[in-house]
Amino acid sequence: MVRRLLKEVKEYKRASIATPVFMILEVLMETAIPFLMASIIDDGVNAGDMNYIYKVGGLMLVTAALGLAAGMAGGRFGAKASAGFAKNLREAMFSRIQTYSFANIDKFSTAGLVTRLTTDVTNVQMAYQMTLRMFMRAPASMICAMIMAFSINAQLSMIYLIAVLILGTVLFFIIRHAMGYFEQAFPKYDAMNASVQENVSAIRVVKAYVREDQETEKFHRASENIYRIFVKAENNVIFNAPLMMITVYTCIILISWFGAKMIVVESLTTGEMMSLLAYCMNILMSLMMLSMVFVMLSMSTASIRRISEVLNETSEIQNPENPVMEVADGSIVFKDVEFSYKKDSEEPVLKQINLDIKSGETIGIIGGTGSAKTSLVNLISRLYDVTKGEVLVGGRNVKEYDIEVLRDKVSAVLQKNVLFTGSILDNLRWGNLNATDEECMEACRLACADEFIERFPMKYQTHIEQGGNNVSGGQKQRLCIARALLKKPKILILDDSTSAVDTATDAKIRRALGEEIPDTTKLIIAQRISSVQDADRIIVMDEGEVNGFGTHKELLDANEIYREVYESQTKGGGDFDEKGGEA
Repeated sequence: MVRRLLKEVKEYKRASIATPVFMILEVLMETAIPFLMASIIDDGVNAGDMNYIYKVGGLMLVTAALGLAAGMAGGRFGAKASAGFAKNLREAMFSRIQTYSFANIDKFSTAGLVTRLTTDVTNVQMAYQMTLRMFMRAPASMICAMIMAFSINAQLSMIYLIAVLILGTVLFFIIRHAMGYFEQAFPKYDAMNASVQENVSAIRVVKAYVREDQETEKFHRASENIYRIFVKAENNVIFNAPLMMITVYTCIILISWFGAKMIVVESLTTGEMMSLLAYCMNILMSLMMLSMVFVMLSMSTASIRRISEVLNETSEIQNPENPVMEVADGSIVFKDVEFSYKKDSEEPVLKQINLDIKSGETIGIIGGTGSAKTSLVNLISRLYDVTKGEVLVGGRNVKEYDIEVLRDKVSAVLQKNVLFTGSILDNLRWGNLNATDEECMEACRLACADEFIERFPMKYQTHIEQGGNNVSGGQKQRLCIARALLKKPKILILDDSTSAVDTATDAKIRRALGEEIPDTTKLIIAQRISSVQDADRIIVMDEGEVNGFGTHKELLDANEIYREVYESQTKGGGDFDEKGGEA
């Protein structure tokens, strides 16, 4: 898990290596200073030798300057390495998410992915920087100080060794207990981010229903949950600092007590005593730094696991070894197709689908909510893969095509119409990056979007806000249809994409598509019979099965479901979902 993340250090390996090197150099300089100080006291001050004091004092200044420079270099390289590591992690995660199939995306919540890309990566960044700096510096400082202390007086230095063993054991149990709370915290972050995302994206609905207080309370509860978990974790960690200070002062008192007695009997010099006190602080402060590193690592363990889940998730839809790079035509064939969103599902979403659609046909698809209309068309461009059977496009199994080639030729306007921040032209060119202004205008004419675009002061340069909130639902649908047409697809899928436009405009769009792109196979999912009755053939879906497939007249004569829907809509009885979507 950790090894997978460390692959993203990449070009920052040198900075990652340089950081601990400079940290160790800083430790060596710091370790030498108490030794030089003892020499000044014993051989300079006590002997009254000013020249020796000046010489060793100058050496101390140089040592301190070298230690300071090494510390600054270590900090600089550590910041560069950790920030670069975090940058690479985010890019790797984002790139991996782009490769996911819909099935992979379904495993993660949107809020969870945002938390992993932000909060979790920041935690790992901080842990990595502390590991490079503190985790190298603290043990090196402790070992060097311990060696120097034992070289001065092994008996007194045993006090340090005993203190380190006791502290290390107690800190292990403190951190181990705190880790459980940190593991619980990050799923709570997901819940809080989900609350924020849902509220902001639906703020107009919140205000329309005067639900501000309820939404604020929901966010407060999510925030309160995180607060409580971290308080519990910190209640364990707070024992760290007082325990360290008690140990430090106890060691100082014991060394001062026993050291003073040794000075009296001349088995220890005053300078050595001062050095031992300095090394005492070095050893115990190093242990404190180590404990901070372990706390940070315990916090980041959950983040490392969550990031690894994203990086290790492999797309269920892969390109074949020698993919087909050209789609011959827009013909579509379903052969004994079954499909389930989860492999272990008892009941498939689609059951025994057999269809043969000729290239250039206009096919209507109608059915109640939950009848698997969208699931059916999602299989054509391999947004999902079939569980059983096969789907053929242009006479070849869709699994034989290069995924990008297939999806370029199968253009879909999905149920949820999404526009991105930028101008209208920027959004249209998602369909074709190199489309000219004239091509964009022609696509808008076919989608009947030119009618409202020309009324905007900035026309095609009109700025679209995030999510397309400054255009109506019908305008958004028509822009999405125009965007899909720019791909010049061989198969065009309109998934309930004219539900927000009036029937007259709907008819104009269908007529334009039929006249201007006759060779393109068009699949039109709709709730209104009027949107599909002029299609070459119509598919009637019911509970994941094809209940009927034929022309408008054939279905009126032979299909009971289609006839009931037609009569209910033409006699003013409502639309297909008048019974709440039951079918």
